[in-house]
Parts: sequence; structure tokens; C-alpha cells
Amino acid sequence: MTEPRDKPPRPSRRGFLTAAGSLVAAGGIGFGVEAATVPKPAAKPASEPFWGARQGGILTPTQNNTYFATFDLVTTKRADVAKLMRLWTEAAARLTQGQPAAAFGADQSVPAGDSGEGIGLPPARLTITFGFGPGLFTKDGQDRYGLAAQRPDALVDLPRFNGDQLVPARTGGDLSIQACADDPQVAFHAVRQLSAMAYDIAEMRWVQSGFSSQPAGEKTPRNLMGFKDGTRQPDKIDEMVWVGAEGPAWLRGGSYMVVRRIRISLEHWDRMNVDFQEKTIGRHKYSGAPLGKKAEFDEVDLDAMDADGTPVMPENSHVRLSHSSSNDGAQIYRRGYSYNDGVAFTAERWPPWKQGMLYDAGLLFVAYQRDPRTGFIKIFGNSSKFDMMNQFATHVGSGLFVCPPGAKPGNYIGQALFETA
Repeated sequence: MTEPRDKPPRPSRRGFLTAAGSLVAAGGIGFGVEAATVPKPAAKPASEPFWGARQGGILTPTQNNTYFATFDLVTTKRADVAKLMRLWTEAAARLTQGQPAAAFGADQSVPAGDSGEGIGLPPARLTITFGFGPGLFTKDGQDRYGLAAQRPDALVDLPRFNGDQLVPARTGGDLSIQACADDPQVAFHAVRQLSAMAYDIAEMRWVQSGFSSQPAGEKTPRNLMGFKDGTRQPDKIDEMVWVGAEGPAWLRGGSYMVVRRIRISLEHWDRMNVDFQEKTIGRHKYSGAPLGKKAEFDEVDLDAMDADGTPVMPENSHVRLSHSSSNDGAQIYRRGYSYNDGVAFTAERWPPWKQGMLYDAGLLFVAYQRDPRTGFIKIFGNSSKFDMMNQFATHVGSGLFVCPPGAKPGNYIGQALFETA
């Protein structure tokens, strides 16, 4: 086996004891675009604001857990959808501040209409982000709610990419909710309460939970492939994420969200030596540095050659193919989470005594951008054909949603669309 180009640091005894003491005291893919680093605040607040010009959960510093859900609308009335968005907005404003989704009942013990598993839990920096899918505007060629003329040009149907194996039960949706929090129960509780409010208006289509753990002293979490994931983000966030004058008036200040459920063949990946893994990704595994560099945040050099005249960054590495310079400057803002749904039983592939040997685990890829046609579609259209990572990563779920701007107290998310269209 080839030795890794950089080795994991060996902690000293003193460092080990210091870390152990800290634990006692405390109780306790690269699937993106290469660009400049987004600074993170040193201290985390107890709660995140809900009201504002833009929705939370997009540029909010990443929380440890997510619970993502999509819904199919079953009502025939536009007024019902507007009513639901008002209910959801009011409930989300309360939930993000650690309050129950609804008022307390007569006995003041359990909130009326609230399932109760969030009682006593802190807000845990909960954010709730709402999105509208193409089906809100047109479905099967029909203008369901008189909103077809307001469908943004960039809210396209995602093309079928090379290698896609999308499962219908994990693809699409008319509405989306992404709850992110530092406590998984808080995130789940939020979606559960909002889902209950949608009875007779919308039905849940698919859900996915996810997690992201950031090592102490590190700025970047690692994905299930063992590599730092999210080292680089767009250097001009506002220009790359928020819809401007090119969008309809109701959408300006919002963003487009691409969601992909990507299963990673961990059982295959784990058999590869570190040198091969690094060439596949285009980064050193332990330091996170681009190949040929020393530090994680060193600039990527796509022109560097080794002594034999071979590119230091392989031509089909993930970093090269997803780099903005390889995609006419295209950039997206990534906010992904790992997921683990146990094992996938595969009787067709394994003898009976080895059934269930495949992990159903990977990445819930979430990316925000100003226009998916010049963002995700541009980048992944390139990577899906040539990226070495494709032999380990399979896209099995997908969705494209437009996230409206935020709201002021007394208003609701999407109000400008429903009341002025």
C-alpha cells in the first residue's frame, strides 16, 4: 500500500492528557466548488433569528443536525396554500426561539396541538428554511393555483445527469422544509409540528435526517469518506447566492436550493489505499491541503506538474472538475450533511449469509445559488461525466426548490407571491 502523502498528527502524552481532561470537564465530499473561505463566528448564540430580509438556515453557520422534508400539495385551493404558509411561518418563528409551535392548552402542561417531545429543550440554534418546488407553479402541464406566470425561469426541471439512479420516492416535492439544529430532537420536533399543520393541504413525500460534526479546533467537518468537506466556499457570497433584479419581484433576496441524496459506497471506498483516495478527491486526507500544498486553505494550483511532467492535480479528480475555473466561473454555496440509514439488503448481489453488507449512508448534498442553470447544473453536468468519485457516489434522490426571501413580523414566507400574483 502506498504511504499517504501526509500523515495524521500524533498527539503528545501531554496533549492527550489535556484533551482527556477537557472531555471529563465537558461531560462528555469535497462535493463542492473551490473558492475562498467563509469565516465563521467564534461563539455560537443560543438561538438564531427567524424574522429578517432573508431566511435563516442558508448562510447561518452550520448546525450539527438536519431534518429535511418535502411535501406534495393535495389541496385544489390557492388560499389553502397561502394559509399553510402563514401557519408555518408563525410556528417556525416560535419554534426557533425555543417556544412551542402552538399556544398551551387549558391545563398549561402540554401545548395545544404540539406533540410535546420538545418541551424543556433549548432552541439549539434551530433554523427552518422553506422552499417551493416546480409543482407549486405547474404540475402535469396544469396551472394549479394561478401561479404559472410567476414561475421563475431558473426554476427548471433538473436534467437527468450521467449516472443518476434516482428513486421516485426520494425525489421532487411541491414544498420543502429544512430544519437544522444542534440537537437532532429539536430539528425532528420542528418538522413534525409543521407537518401536522398541513393535514388536508399537503402530504409528506420524503424525509432525510443528517449530521455534521466539527472536530475541536478545526474549521471544517469531515464527511464519511474521511475527508474535510466544505473547505472552500464562494468568495462573493451575496453575488453567488441571492437572487437579484433578474428574478421576479416576489423572489428577490431569495435563493435556489438543490438537494441531492448521494449514497457513498463506503464498503468499496474503504478498500482503497490513501494515495488513491487523495488522487480521487484532489486533497490530502489528513491535512485537507490541495495536492502539492501543505495547508488546508492553500490555493489550488491546477497548473502544477510533478518531475515527470504529470499534473499534480489529476485531470479527473473531484477538486479539478468542480473548480470554478473548470466551469466558466460557476460557484455554489454548499451546506451538506452526512447521513446513515443503516444497511441496504441486497439478496441479488450477495449470498444469503452475507445479505445486508452494504451501507445505506452518504451525503445529503444541499447547495444554494443565484441560478441553478449556471450553478449546480453547470458544475455537476461536467463532474457527472468524468469525476473519479463517481465510482463511489451514486445520486439516488434529488430536488430543486426556490427559497423566497424572509419575512417581517406579521407577514409570512412567500406572501408576495400568493397575494400579488
